[in-house]
Order: sequence, then C-alpha cells, then structure tokens
Amino acid sequence: MAASPTPGGGLGAILAAGDRDYLVRNSGEQVKISSIEGDTVAIYFSASWCPPCQRFTPKLIEAYTELTSNGKSFEVIFVSGDRDEEAFNAYFAKMPWLAVPFYDSEGRKSLDERFDVNGIPHLVFLDAKTGEVLTDEGVEFVSEYGIEAYPFTTERINELKEQEKAAKDNQTIHSVLATPNRNYVISNTGEKVPIVDLEGKYVGICFVVNGYPPVEEFTPVLAKIYAKLKEVGEKFEVVATLSSNIADIINEHGLDAWEGFPFNAEKLEILAEKAKAKAASQTLESLLVTGDVDFVIGKDGAKVPVAELVGKTVLLYFSAKWCGPCRAFLPTLVDVYNKIKEKNSDFEIVFVSSDRDQSSFDDFFSGMPWLAIPLEDERKAYLKKKFKIRGIPSLVAIGPDGKTVNTDAKTSLAVHGADAFPFTDERIQELEKKIEEMAKGWPEKLKHELHEHELVLIRRPRPYGCDGCEEMGTSWSYNCAECDFDLHTKCALGEEKKGEEVNGQEHAAAPAGYVCEGDVCRKA
Repeated sequence: MAASPTPGGGLGAILAAGDRDYLVRNSGEQVKISSIEGDTVAIYFSASWCPPCQRFTPKLIEAYTELTSNGKSFEVIFVSGDRDEEAFNAYFAKMPWLAVPFYDSEGRKSLDERFDVNGIPHLVFLDAKTGEVLTDEGVEFVSEYGIEAYPFTTERINELKEQEKAAKDNQTIHSVLATPNRNYVISNTGEKVPIVDLEGKYVGICFVVNGYPPVEEFTPVLAKIYAKLKEVGEKFEVVATLSSNIADIINEHGLDAWEGFPFNAEKLEILAEKAKAKAASQTLESLLVTGDVDFVIGKDGAKVPVAELVGKTVLLYFSAKWCGPCRAFLPTLVDVYNKIKEKNSDFEIVFVSSDRDQSSFDDFFSGMPWLAIPLEDERKAYLKKKFKIRGIPSLVAIGPDGKTVNTDAKTSLAVHGADAFPFTDERIQELEKKIEEMAKGWPEKLKHELHEHELVLIRRPRPYGCDGCEEMGTSWSYNCAECDFDLHTKCALGEEKKGEEVNGQEHAAAPAGYVCEGDVCRKA
C-alpha cells in the first residue's frame, strides 16, 4: 500500500482514547504516548488463539530486537484480539514492546476500525511524527525482507524490489546454488555433482522439512514425476525454481503434472484442458470410492455404501472440533439440514474432519445427524486437495449427477438458509432476484428507537452483526454509516420474521468469528 495520511495527526490522536493517554509494558508499567521515541512505529494486531499470529510473532520479535539493539528508532504497539485478559497477559508476556491496555476494548475496537483490520496478524507501519501510514502490508514485508525493510517506507520497499529484480535478471544456476566455498551439490549417495553439470538443464529447487506431513505426501509424487521425465529423456534435475507455483501445479494435477513440463503457458493450458475434461467426467464414486473403500460411516461406525448416495445432492462438510468458527457454525448447519431433509429425501451431508484424534472426532461427529468419512481415511487428504480447502468450515456441493455445483455452499447457505437447496448457480440467482424484489417493498430510510440517527437500507456483501438482537445477518441491513450501526430488516421493521419465502436470509449465518486460512485468520 502506498503511504497515505492518517486523519487526526500524530500518535497521540491515533493511540489515545478518552482519558487514557498511555500504553503499557508487560510488567504493568504505564508509558505516556507522548514519551514514545521512534521515527517508525508499528501497530501490531494479533491474538494468542491465532496460529498464523503465533508463527509470525517470533519473526517480529527477532526483527524488533535486532533493530533496537542496533540503535534504530523503532517501536511496536500490540493491539490484542484475545478473548480474555488472562490470554492477553500470557501472550503479551513474550513481547518486548508496548500494548494498548486490554481493558480498553473501545480503544482497541477503534484502532481495528481505523485501520480496516479484517484479518490477523496485521501490521501497520506509521511515521511517528506525522501519523502517516507508511504501509499496511507489514506482515508481508517483515516476513520477506526482515530488518532489511527498515524504515518500512514505500521507497525502501521499492528499492528492495528493484534489487530483487536485478538479481533475478542476472541469475545463473551458479549464482543460485554455489557459495564462495562450494561449487557442487550432492546426490543421496554423497557423491559430489559439480554445479556446472546442471547448466543447460531445467532445474527445480525443492524445499523440504523432514517429518512434515504435506512434504511426506508431496515428495513421492515429485519423485515419480522426476523418474518419468528422466525416462522420456528430458533435461531435468531437482535441486532452482522453474515457476513459483510448481508445487501448486503438482498438488492440483498429481502425476499428470509431468505432462505440463517445462511448465510454460502452452503446457499449462494443456493441463487445464485435461482438468476440465476430468471434471466433466466426475461422479460421486470417483470422489468417494478408493479401491475397496466404497463406504462412508453413520453413527456407531455403521458403514453406508457410497452407492446409496448416488443421485442425491451431497454437501462435503470440511470442519473440526478444535476450530471455533466450525463449532459456532454447526448448529446453523444442523438446523438447515433438518429443514432440507423434511422436504427432500435426495439430500445428504458427509463430514470431512480435520480433527487430530479419534476422541475429538467422535465427540464432534456425535452432534451431527449426517454421515462422515472415517478419521484416518486417506480420502480426506484427496478431497481437501481437490477442492483446494484453505480454511474451515467449508461446504462443497455435489449435484445428483456427481458434478461439483458449488465450491462455496457455506456462503449460499448462510445467506439463503434451507432455500439454497440444491445450491446450483440457477437456484442462487433465483433467490437473489427474489430478495431484490422483496427489498423494493421496504422503506429506503427509517427512524428506530434503538438509534438516534436515521437508518438507511443497504445491500451487504458480507455478514454483519445486528446491534439490535446481536445475531449475525447478511444480504440487507438498516445502517447508520456515521456510527457503524446496523439492524436486521426484521428488527428494524418490528417483525419476528421478514419474508419466510427467503428463510434464513437474515439469521442463518454463523455467529461472529474467524476462519484461519494459510497465513491469516480472517473475520467470518
């Protein structure tokens, strides 16, 4: 993000709230905001419950320690997203910088809103004197460049990118793999292979960590592709990078990925066409049957043949007990499931668990009235890879013919409830038109006793919290932009339910929470 002015001036205007004009250290010491020394100040939005935050915080501590020990004018201020003070204190105890006091929930919320924080970890760098935002991509810059990015200005980042480009333009296999004291790589027998022998070949670097499950799954596939390319005489070796997404290509296409070599645009188009053809021939059996394993399970482990699900609309439910948003979403999904089953016998859900032990799986599955894939079943990894599941809870809808009809059925269900069945594009478009027609009958503006200002009817692209009943809502709300105040249409119009024909529109979404995906936990 390019540098931009922050309304209201310097740090005091940004960090102070009400009568509070100080921050705190993990010792409990109060530090006046006016006494903060630093040309560059980072505001760090994070929480102890967030795995990506736990991975990033040590990197930030290392950068902070090195910068301050070298006399750099730099400070960090922690803004917690923890749920209670005990969690905040335990997490903050590891941090060598300052924090907004946990008790000041309004101050923390104000900073979240000011810097438009929709996911954590989130790191905003400011010019301490002016309050100008230097960048809100601090997590990316610290992760990629470390202390080299200091003072984290746009100019410094551009300078680093130019240096990277120059290095890439002048890159050779020797500059990538050699060191001043080594001009060779080694084979698995310990034999030294001169780097010069790799010149003129396509070379791929494979970064691995022994014992890491995704690496253990990926490496045998890569080994088979390597052998196949060698067999057909291709000049290929595994040690520099052909493409930044080769691993993604292999994960997506499996053993077929060898046909994409050397992974240029033309070859990747061939792979894409082959993938389309495979999708067109997809059946429920091709998804859920592997070898002799042709069943899912019901309660008490009873085996249910996949053949009994053929011809039905099936939702694949990717979830886990340890996931807070999953636990929050489950009651909504159970309610919708029961409503759909009342009218449609040709419907089922199959739970695909990410739980880490049988006890957690059993406990979570006990609250589900549908079917599941066993916890230790290899089909789970295949389904997660095929549908590119990056965060949970997720729902994928498979139609009666076995074709994928919706890879984001969770959103469709949250907005339309049971009426989203059978989750096809045509059905969702039909419901959207219906909602648009309903909205024409609602007043564009109104006054409500719960709020002093006039409320305006607006379309909501994302879930929101109703300030009346404190439940989540979607699609439409009566909103005060000045105060960030929202009411469900049913709350604003004083009715228990608004529009049964679009049942679930207002309150079928999960309670407020986060979905953790890769390097960030995003607000649901």
